[in-house]
Amino acid sequence: MNDFAQAGFDPASSPQVRTLLLTDLCDSTLLVERLGDAPAAELFRAHDRLVLELQQRWRGRLIDRSDGLLLLFERPVDGLGFALDYTRGLRELGDRPEVRDRKLVLQARAGLHVGEVLTWQNSEAAVQAGAKPLEVEGLAKPLAGRLMTLARPGQILLSATAEPLARRAARELGERSEHLIWKSHGRWRFKGVPDGQEIFEVGEPGYAPLRAPKQNGGKAWRDIPMWRRPNALAAELFLVAGLATGAWFLTRPTPAIAFNERDWVVVGDLRNLTGQPVLDESLEQAFRISLEQSRYVNVLSDLKVRDTLTLMKRGPATTLDRATASEIAIRDGARAVILPTVAEVGGRVRVSAEVIDPHTQTTVYAESFDGVGAKSTLESIDKVTAELREKLGEAVASIEQTSAPLPEVSTPNLDALKAYALGNRNRAKGNDRDALAFYTRAVELDPDFALGWLAIGQMHGKFGDLPASRRAVERASALRNHLSAREKYILDANLAMFGPVELQLQRWRQMIETYPDAHLAQFGLAQGGLFYANQFAASIAPAKAAAVPQYERRAHAIYLMGMLQLGLEHYQEAQRAFKDAENNNPAFRTRMYDQLYPFAALRQWKTVDTMLAQRKGSGIATDDVARPYHHMLFAIDRGDWKTAVASAQEARTLAEKAEPLVAGRAASLRNDALDAITEGAKRDALEARLLAHLADIRENAPALQAAYANYDQLLALHVGYLASRIDSATVLNRALAQVDGAGIAGYPPLTDMREVLLAERDRLAGKPALAVVRLKPLATRGEATFPVHAALLRAARAAKDTATARDQALWIATHRGRAYVEMGLDYLPSMLNVADSTLALLDMAEMSQAAGNSVEAAKSLQRFETAWPRAALPPAIANRTDALTRALGKTKGAGSR
Repeated sequence: MNDFAQAGFDPASSPQVRTLLLTDLCDSTLLVERLGDAPAAELFRAHDRLVLELQQRWRGRLIDRSDGLLLLFERPVDGLGFALDYTRGLRELGDRPEVRDRKLVLQARAGLHVGEVLTWQNSEAAVQAGAKPLEVEGLAKPLAGRLMTLARPGQILLSATAEPLARRAARELGERSEHLIWKSHGRWRFKGVPDGQEIFEVGEPGYAPLRAPKQNGGKAWRDIPMWRRPNALAAELFLVAGLATGAWFLTRPTPAIAFNERDWVVVGDLRNLTGQPVLDESLEQAFRISLEQSRYVNVLSDLKVRDTLTLMKRGPATTLDRATASEIAIRDGARAVILPTVAEVGGRVRVSAEVIDPHTQTTVYAESFDGVGAKSTLESIDKVTAELREKLGEAVASIEQTSAPLPEVSTPNLDALKAYALGNRNRAKGNDRDALAFYTRAVELDPDFALGWLAIGQMHGKFGDLPASRRAVERASALRNHLSAREKYILDANLAMFGPVELQLQRWRQMIETYPDAHLAQFGLAQGGLFYANQFAASIAPAKAAAVPQYERRAHAIYLMGMLQLGLEHYQEAQRAFKDAENNNPAFRTRMYDQLYPFAALRQWKTVDTMLAQRKGSGIATDDVARPYHHMLFAIDRGDWKTAVASAQEARTLAEKAEPLVAGRAASLRNDALDAITEGAKRDALEARLLAHLADIRENAPALQAAYANYDQLLALHVGYLASRIDSATVLNRALAQVDGAGIAGYPPLTDMREVLLAERDRLAGKPALAVVRLKPLATRGEATFPVHAALLRAARAAKDTATARDQALWIATHRGRAYVEMGLDYLPSMLNVADSTLALLDMAEMSQAAGNSVEAAKSLQRFETAWPRAALPPAIANRTDALTRALGKTKGAGSR
């Protein structure tokens, strides 16, 4: 009894429920033999570091180790997290050159169980003699051991006790919990355990075997009912063989798949057994087009499939066969895989398709249709997909209502269809220029190929060539009868982008009502409509609806959520969203600049500089223009005027080279905006340049209108806004004269800006109170643009309405996220907004001094000079700070007397 007490064991203590994880490193002896002692020792040291890190991460306690591990955890989900990370970690260790070159595989088998155990501390003398510090005993220990020995290499087996507890808490494992596969392997019996136990497997596709365990001699075996055991089965077999054989021919039951409305499918690569290359990509694309007409079945896009292949560390050219397509389906939550085939059978062309259960990789349904010649394949595809849709549960009436023949909604020209398919494939790989070339070839082969024209319009829009984009989309519109119902929604939404914002919203909402899983529409609703109407809070829901694993632009949707959170001044949420987007698309790290905005809004300039240095652009002209522009924007925000001027000039040069009609004019206005902020140019010279802009806009109005609806109005409004900032009533009035108030109805940013200019006209005419009355109702709306608040501040100060002026100055100074998000005319408002967010501090200092509150004035001035160092201030702004400093000095002197 004394010996037990010295060991820390209390016989009266109650057993404790703990999670036990036992692992065994497979073929560890072979590793040592093949590697040699020294390399093997270094490998095992790396293994020990991995175990220690995971032990700390998942709050486990290591009890014993040799070739395997015994760990205790408080909760099953912690033990599961350790096992999953350990499986991944071994895969990474297996990538070491000395292991990989010898074609060795590092895997472990694992068993996880929850049960009662007794634990006690060994005495210090016993530990020094070689005993473990902590002893663990109880039936749970051998049961976990049986699970471990039963597991295949790389397999994690759970007991029926551990599985529901771990599964219930699996979301604590993060995003990967969505991709875990939970599988029951039935009931098993273990030596020494009286009752059968149900065994479960959990794992990640690509890591776990997801197969039934192997029977382990006399220690573990399947718990099979008597009637299913071999002797009984042999007797039964002869009895039913004859009946079964005949019944199979008479009634062949169709296997079922648990497919529900709006579930997803993966279309595998077409097997072309005809020897006709024209059918390779063209028929696969035709399958997609035909299936995508369904409102019942959702098809995972080719771009999303290629993204998933990248995550699987496989090249984009990987063949989507039964196994690969099934793995993609499991990863992305698709319910079925469709494998199309075309072959010549008896002189006829047969199109067939199999529906595969991705979890078992077995064929659930198969349909085929024969035709004469290659041109018959499109009609055959229509018939095959209609049959498959019906088998998957879609109503016949729905199929008839939503389906149109492929030659009508695509093209009867197989060469054109192949060129279009190759365009999509290059687009999925990121080869945008090659994609555009293939789309162009497609419409050359068939000028009535509406899908080809729509794709061309989308690609030109991506490149920033708005005139070419609009021409192509309008050509597609003229051929709208050659589009499916789904593609007509997309066409109408693309057309609406050249019109009023509300029409854009309406088009996207209509598509969402008809196709609830049209993530493109959710994304378009958030970005193309609500986002540009400054309705940040309302845009969160559709952006979130688009940020799902099945959407190929998921990273962009998450990125958009970051911008929306920034517009709401939720800086940490914005940072998290940007980081999540980067994790989903690593290219954002070197291409995108908006991720820097939350840090810039918080004036964390060291972080901004580090992140800015990582962004090298992509070679795309629009990205190259964005780089110097953002250098200019951040330089303005930190008061580095020399860098701002140099970067603005570089951005203008690149923009005029990339696209002179739209981007070039906007870049030229940005240079003038910089002079308007700093008053770096003489007022007369700046006025002359602004008047020249108005003349140029008037002369090129037709071309600008062709590029983008009301683009000439947008330019004229911004010229007027710059004029108001330098108090030029002449230029302001001419700008207003060029703006058609009725024509811009339905464009909230434009109507807001026109109200701003009308208010500024009142202010410059000596009627600031009228300007305040005009702008105040606008400023109370949450979606009012930044210039509304800035103009109201100027008007209120001129009208001696100190309360309103202070409210607006405070709003401007504290909405720096909003200042960055409102891009408007090629980022022109952003540079004015961020400047105003700092100048508002100077406004507050001046108003506080005028009100006799010198303490508050000094604080605001100090905040201003921290943001914009006094030594680098432009002369006009330096004069204001000097005057305020003198006034504060006099106040202080008077107070000291």
